[in-house]
Amino acid sequence: MSALILELKQGELMIMNGATLRFKNRARVELSTQARFLFGKQIMQPDDAVSPAQRIYYELQQAYVGAEDACPEALARAKTLILNLRESAGGMAIEMLDQMLVVIAKGGSFEALKLARQLIRHETALGTNMLTVGQQS
Repeated sequence: MSALILELKQGELMIMNGATLRFKNRARVELSTQARFLFGKQIMQPDDAVSPAQRIYYELQQAYVGAEDACPEALARAKTLILNLRESAGGMAIEMLDQMLVVIAKGGSFEALKLARQLIRHETALGTNMLTVGQQS
């Protein structure tokens, strides 16, 4: 297995297998085994998860890199949020949400996070809360 080299800036956060790390200095890290991790702008803080898409992302993040015993509950919350948003969203948002559910069912947590980031961009492009958009998306 080849190693993965990550370049992290001073002060940057990384969550790896449930542990939060903050880098005091600029660092170059080599991962030589498989690990679940997010770093930098990939990490969403709880207070930043204010829109429906952001709440989905946050719960998927918790399911992916959170403490092992909390992952199933976070995944269940994410699925509930996806299903609830699906009822009020329209168009492209429904397609993204459906795709997210398929990926989650196959165990693709990181892929689901990438889809959630796309959903956040879509929500931002609409310039409004997707729960109130309905069929306009």
